Order: sequence, then C-alpha cells, then structure tokens
Amino acid sequence: MDILFVLTSHDELGDTGKKTGFWVEEFASPYYTLLDEGANITLATPKGGAAPVDPQSEADDAQTEATERFYNDEETKQKINNTKRISEVDADDFDAVFYPGGHGPLWDLAEDEESISLIEAFNAQGKPVSFVCHAPAALKNVKGTDGEPLVSGKKVTGFSNDEEDAVGLTEVVPFLVEDMLANNGGNYSKAESWAPYAVAEGNLITGQNPASSELVAKKLLKKI
Repeated sequence: MDILFVLTSHDELGDTGKKTGFWVEEFASPYYTLLDEGANITLATPKGGAAPVDPQSEADDAQTEATERFYNDEETKQKINNTKRISEVDADDFDAVFYPGGHGPLWDLAEDEESISLIEAFNAQGKPVSFVCHAPAALKNVKGTDGEPLVSGKKVTGFSNDEEDAVGLTEVVPFLVEDMLANNGGNYSKAESWAPYAVAEGNLITGQNPASSELVAKKLLKKI
C-alpha cells in the first residue's frame, strides 16, 4: 500500500505578517493511522524540501496523541524537511493521495498546476483522493474526466464559513472553502463547528476540520 501525502509549501498568512503552513494534527493523525496499517508513505510539496508548519497548530490546545508521536519521531520529521517536488511524483506509483490542511493550501495548492494534474491523474485511475479541513482548496481548479469540476454533483465538506469566521480569518483568506466547493457544484454539508465529520462519494473523500482527519484516513483505508 503506497500512499502519497501532498503538503503546502506556502508559509505567509496573507498580508498579516504571520506565518502559516500545514496543520500538524491533520498530517500526524492520518499519517500514523495509515503507517500503522503498513502503508509506505511518500511526502511531496510544490517546492520540495521543508514543508512549513503552521505555528498555530503547535499551540497546547491543538495537541493530540498523534502530534506528540510526531514531535518525538525524528525519522518522520526528517521526511517533512526533505519532501519531494510534486513534479517528481507520479500517480501511477501510488494507491491513493492524501492532502492535509492548514491555511497554506489556499494560496499554493489551489492554483498549482502540478497538483491539479496530479489529482486529475489519480481520479482518472479511479484511485482515492482525500482532503481534510482547508486542503479541499486544492480541488478549486480540478476537473473530472467529464471536464466539469471534480466536486460537481458530489458530496463534499471542508472548513466551514462559520469555522473560518471563528478563527478571525474570513477577510484574510483568498477564498472560503465552503463557498468554493458549493460554487463548483459540490453538495456541501457540515457538522457543528469543530465536530468530526467526513464524507465520501466515489473515490473523493473530504473532512471538515482538524478533528476529522482520522475519519478521512479511515475512509481512505476502506476505499483502498
């Protein structure tokens, strides 16, 4: 079981002067859920090299057993610091792809042509494509095999407008995940803010927020 994780390379939170990146829990929980089932996991980013960590995801109230395991896992931290470029990986070599969130993907993965082509290749091969929290931003410009937006007519979720408002970044982000998914024809649904929630339709799997990351990984395992 070979799984590709695609993380953001973007570390600037708009014009705020603050940093962003990938959300540790949204990487760690799916990573170890899949690793413990025997998965071989490869990490990639648009730029390659070190994937930036969202500093907010290192706050005390954002920690879980999975994040603590990550902080003590030197081998995996080395992988985070030495990711491949998306251009160096091929969907043919993997059984599925997973995109962790954090605000970074809103800026780079949403517009990255290599990422868009990669997701389209996985989808064309009928392989699971999975995203959590802000990572569904990467689906913004992805087309299905019919030429329509990949999310069109499909059950999807992602970081809600209410959740973005709660963290005070509605006016900072380039677009709202919930609105984008709905505007692309997705059948968007959500649970209460911060509650675990994930949906799957066909080979597309999406989770709403950090609490949903393990759910997405488990749904991914079922698809594989």
